[in-house]
Amino acid sequence: MIDFTRLLSVLVKGKVEFVIVGGVAATLHGSARLTMDLDVVYGRSKKNIRRLVTALAALHPYLRGAPKGLPFHFDAETVRAGLNFTLTTDAGPLDLLGEMAGGFTWEVLLKRSKFVRLFGMRCRVIDIDALIEAKLAAGRPKDLEVIAELEVIREERDA
Repeated sequence: MIDFTRLLSVLVKGKVEFVIVGGVAATLHGSARLTMDLDVVYGRSKKNIRRLVTALAALHPYLRGAPKGLPFHFDAETVRAGLNFTLTTDAGPLDLLGEMAGGFTWEVLLKRSKFVRLFGMRCRVIDIDALIEAKLAAGRPKDLEVIAELEVIREERDA
């Protein structure tokens, strides 16, 4: 089970620079698909990585799918050395992406996102055009399935 409110609250209160992408973004744009995790692209500056690590500490992040007892320390050094992390937390699954398919980094997404109110919080979400581009670039079957729906939503919005 995922507690979207708790995950987002921790990130927002921690002043983490992030953009919502993936299934939650698709839902915010009108997709009927359900998602069971939160995907975000995070800023890779040293300051933001420190904020991210500090904010998530209370949720005990651990590598999703890793065997129990595997040494894993979610700290600034680990995040700087890595890029993308699929985590399990006390609030549910969280995918932290330093970059997503199509070259979508935090810096790129600043120009390709907008603010929305979600659970009473102000959060950035990837715009629908960038989301479609990213899903095309990823080319995974699950991404390709949602593209047609997102294109219809975009056409209806533009009409």
